[in-house]
Amino acid sequence: MENKYSNKYKIQTGMGLQDVDNLKNSSYFINESEKYIRGEITLNQLEETITSYYKNKPNVEEDDRSKEADIIAIRIAKLISDDSFTFTVGQLVSIHKQLFEGVFPHAGKIRSYNFVKKEWVLDGSTVIYGDYRELEATLQYDFDLERRFRYNGLSTDAVIEHLAIFIANLWQIHAFEEGNTRTTAVFFIKYLRSLGYDVTNDTFANNAWYFRNALVRANYRHIRKGIYEDRSFLIKFLRNLLLNEDNQLNNRDLHVSAVPQSETESRNNRIVKLMKDYPNIKTDEIAKELNISVRTIKSIIVALENKGTIKRVNGKKLGYWEVKEE
Repeated sequence: MENKYSNKYKIQTGMGLQDVDNLKNSSYFINESEKYIRGEITLNQLEETITSYYKNKPNVEEDDRSKEADIIAIRIAKLISDDSFTFTVGQLVSIHKQLFEGVFPHAGKIRSYNFVKKEWVLDGSTVIYGDYRELEATLQYDFDLERRFRYNGLSTDAVIEHLAIFIANLWQIHAFEEGNTRTTAVFFIKYLRSLGYDVTNDTFANNAWYFRNALVRANYRHIRKGIYEDRSFLIKFLRNLLLNEDNQLNNRDLHVSAVPQSETESRNNRIVKLMKDYPNIKTDEIAKELNISVRTIKSIIVALENKGTIKRVNGKKLGYWEVKEE
């Protein structure tokens, strides 16, 4: 059995990635998966339990996709548990098949028609996806380009910028009818590990919907409206994933009509997040964490209290911070 942290990362990544298609896992799955996280059962045993549950469960509503979410979450966990990987188009297609066999009739098959998707983040507009008649050739071109790329001597920032370009392009091709983002994410996780990165944090588990929206923004432009491809959101996600940074990943910021967050707003949001995560945190600890003077932190806290964003409960010595939920 693997350690609890590793198990938790795998199953919660599998669960979190269902959010890209607005799917939610069943309460039964969530309860049973705790046994796997604690190391009491294996992924295979969890899979057998869930399969048996749905086989014996009557009257599944037609629009209830929790079965799909549960099955795919386990399959994602199993795939990212396996270190085997080849950087090929065949591997991408194989991942899609392993994830969705028995769920979609087109599992492991390249898309055979063109389509559009209205996106909330684009105010109802759509990304232009790859032409189905050229998908295999386009995929092969991108894989060959990436295979020839040399990371030698690049700064960390340059590496992350390049990885953002690669994954944005791969996603935009949209090789599959359904399950494209989940397949792309699993492939990307395995590829990053093959490059030596440790991606065992909760970035995908907690921010899968942000990841998808960031891919949308990285591939959308509307020159007449002054909107251009923007990889900055995807780069923030990757910096959290690869460098364990704590960049704020808010979906509302990705909307094409969103006003860019100012440096002051970003700083204040980081302070509020620290208070939310660590209610007993002291002023000097916040100052040290953000590399800002204690005096400045105190001024910001007063302003946040006056706005009602935060509240000190039970006084200064024994009290804690209470953060108003949005």
